[in-house]
Amino acid sequence: MRLQPLALAFSLALPVDAAAAWIEPSHRDHQAGRLQHSNGYPILRWLRDTAVEAFFGKQLRDDDLDTYEINPAVATRHEGGIVVRFNATTLEQKRLLTDITRTLQAFDIWSISHDYVDARIYNAKIYLKKIVDQLPDSMKKPEIMIYDLPAAIWATYPKKTTGGFSLSSLDVLTSREGMGNLFFKDYQRLSVVTSWMRLLEAMFPSLTEMTSIGKSFEGRDIHALRVGARSEEEEEGGSRKTILVTGGLHGREWISTSTVTYLMWSMVTAYDKDPMVTKLLDKFDIIFIPILNPDGYEYTWQEDRLWRKSRQDTGTSFCFGMDLDHAFGYEWATNNKAGPCSENYGGDSPFHAVEASELANWAKNQTAQHGVKFVGFLDMHSYSQQILFPYSYTCAAQPPNLENLMELGVGLAKAIRLSSGEAYTVTSACESATAYRGKDDTRVEGGGGSAIDWFYHEIGAKYSYQIKLRDTGSYGFLLPADHIVPTGEEVLNALKYFGDFLLGNNGIEKGEFEGSEHVQNPPADQWSDLKRRR
Repeated sequence: MRLQPLALAFSLALPVDAAAAWIEPSHRDHQAGRLQHSNGYPILRWLRDTAVEAFFGKQLRDDDLDTYEINPAVATRHEGGIVVRFNATTLEQKRLLTDITRTLQAFDIWSISHDYVDARIYNAKIYLKKIVDQLPDSMKKPEIMIYDLPAAIWATYPKKTTGGFSLSSLDVLTSREGMGNLFFKDYQRLSVVTSWMRLLEAMFPSLTEMTSIGKSFEGRDIHALRVGARSEEEEEGGSRKTILVTGGLHGREWISTSTVTYLMWSMVTAYDKDPMVTKLLDKFDIIFIPILNPDGYEYTWQEDRLWRKSRQDTGTSFCFGMDLDHAFGYEWATNNKAGPCSENYGGDSPFHAVEASELANWAKNQTAQHGVKFVGFLDMHSYSQQILFPYSYTCAAQPPNLENLMELGVGLAKAIRLSSGEAYTVTSACESATAYRGKDDTRVEGGGGSAIDWFYHEIGAKYSYQIKLRDTGSYGFLLPADHIVPTGEEVLNALKYFGDFLLGNNGIEKGEFEGSEHVQNPPADQWSDLKRRR
């Protein structure tokens, strides 16, 4: 806790408005369609920035944090857009929709399930009839899930009345409820997430270590936070079993980033309070990477809320970015034939995408040079409420520990259901991609180059999962911010179950769900403020 008193003193020394200015996320003015901001007093801003740099480094730029405005184009570029659900139960129906996407380029498929396909129509007045005319009678009456796409987009940005997240009060720095209620009230910008990770490291130096695993295509750091209670021998170089938790591979999937930060915060602050968390962090390191695609994530705040890929140059005019979940080296070429303009484009070769290459090189260096053994990998995405395990690239091959993967996956889904009542389905990533139950390699969408396949096969993370978070289509990628805490809570319970399984309980339903001795419920008032938001 060596920096905590200094951080507290710093926060108390700043005037409330000045302290809030450097950490508070941008807020949309609903009437004007833009943000309002205050420049404050120059001397206070100078003192503030000097103190911030002293404690957190020269990472925050003044124009990023004080004068940032949301570009109206993040929503207005989607005027006339809607999201619809097509009744598509067969592989042929799903393939027909993907073929229309390639030829007409009038819509973007959001989700493929066993019974339906969700898609964003770029301009419904122009394209909806053209699409429907090419469909059989059984698909000619799609259900409209989102009528007003720009309004749904604006609703995901922080509102002016929320007050934002700041470090201006003692309560924020010393209270789980205070810190959580502020930070998790809204989705947060890249710079705010970075500052908040530095704050956690400063407040909990014995448990946390912040680092950069590499640089994005545009030169941004890809930040990670290691959480674990290491012994003195381990600090001096002993190897540790490690769980890797990632989010933000796709820019528009904001709930994935918020969920990773929620897990990070919960694990750090529950140590020595929650016996299951304490036992897990005593035995394992957990490395959290909330935003693996910082360029794409920042682009969703500045230019296009629905941007999915990275921002890397592809060599094709007007077609930027690569799908990081189709960019890893294992079986990259399998069904990975999308062109640069496709949302599923994984590059021209394995690890062509800079961010995927940086993560892979970092992971290999951790295992080879630092003795790290990755035993679990949890990759957060949205949406559809699914828990997916390898393989993604094909349905014709099965992982050697398939039975264990299925057992643990079902246990994770049960932990979520007992926590919140939400139903998550469990299946292989291949079957999710094809939405067809059978060993048929005729794909609806490419599955080669997946992160969970690569970590499973190349790094040896034998419990590798992609978790597609809330919801099942009512909001899709535009999940309102009041789902941040409930989603975080249910996945936190899944993470505890994951740890319990790895610690040797082999998925037996124990713990806070059925009164286990080694997992206790937190004090009644510990989560009271957060649970009132549900």
